[in-house]
Amino acid sequence: MSYMNCYYGDKSNCFPCPKKCGRWEFKIIVKCPPTPTPPPTVTCNIYIANNGDNTISVIDGTTNTVTSTIPVGDGPTLIATNPNTGLIYVTNRNDNTVSVIDGATGTVVATIPVGDFPEAIGANPNTNLIYVANAESNTISVIDGATNTVIATIPVGNFPLGASVNPNTNLIYTSNNDDNTVSVIDGATNSVIATIPVGNSPEVPDVNPNTNLIYVPNTGDNTVSVIDGATNSVIATIPVGNNPETATVNPNTNLIYVPNPGDNTVSVIDGATNSVIATIPVGNNPINAAVDTNNNLIYVTNAGDNTVSVIDGATNTVIATVPVGNLPLGAGILCS
Repeated sequence: MSYMNCYYGDKSNCFPCPKKCGRWEFKIIVKCPPTPTPPPTVTCNIYIANNGDNTISVIDGTTNTVTSTIPVGDGPTLIATNPNTGLIYVTNRNDNTVSVIDGATGTVVATIPVGDFPEAIGANPNTNLIYVANAESNTISVIDGATNTVIATIPVGNFPLGASVNPNTNLIYTSNNDDNTVSVIDGATNSVIATIPVGNSPEVPDVNPNTNLIYVPNTGDNTVSVIDGATNSVIATIPVGNNPETATVNPNTNLIYVPNPGDNTVSVIDGATNSVIATIPVGNNPINAAVDTNNNLIYVTNAGDNTVSVIDGATNTVIATVPVGNLPLGAGILCS
């Protein structure tokens, strides 16, 4: 509370007392309510990789409309963002590159050659390193975000499809689709320190850094494997929808969103109970999701109808459907 001088006759108004008070004026000290501080405004852009037309659609999270379209490489697939640098990273699987987009200008500022058929990508904002899963060369390319150059190439399992980072532990998780394992990479040494058996045909995982749990969708058996990052062991296997492709965690709510292209739904997993608490119908052939943690909104790419479904995380309902480019696959978010 702040204190100010006020006229005795009107204690409801707080203002400085005159330097010279008259005979009948008395100054007193009263508590005045503080001026309310409005909450900070958080605006978010959602970036959608349109594999079929080699573009990125930029969605304004306030209006749920596409505000710009950015040309990138051949076959953009998945997206990672670094909130500390405001850069967006897009894998282009048909020309074996990563496009780097400046979120402030909406322009491509670098194109980085990586391995064969890059699919998944993840960024560690603490180290400014970006990890690219090269599915057909069975490697992870490590990009230095300061120089936009590949500084290491790490052999992993067969047909890697994930590159999810836990910034708290500096560990990276890649799912090896053809040998049903997850490789655990130490970001300090760029070496594989564990290989974990999971379900059938694991796809793109995600990490909850708050709980140190990793969620791996297994498209071959319609499950999600839950890995304890402390022990590198599977602690739960959760049935979900048909052919789950990716997992996306909201660390604020401890909910995990899994698009199921086989039945056009998103399974919502409660990380506290390892159970599905909702199944949400979305568009045709949902592939990937990105979470706006500030507003508890989830953006799901629907590759089969060229749209993005916007889910309200509080109600588990679709509140908007946004037309985007051709064959949308990946999604990423930057907020300011």
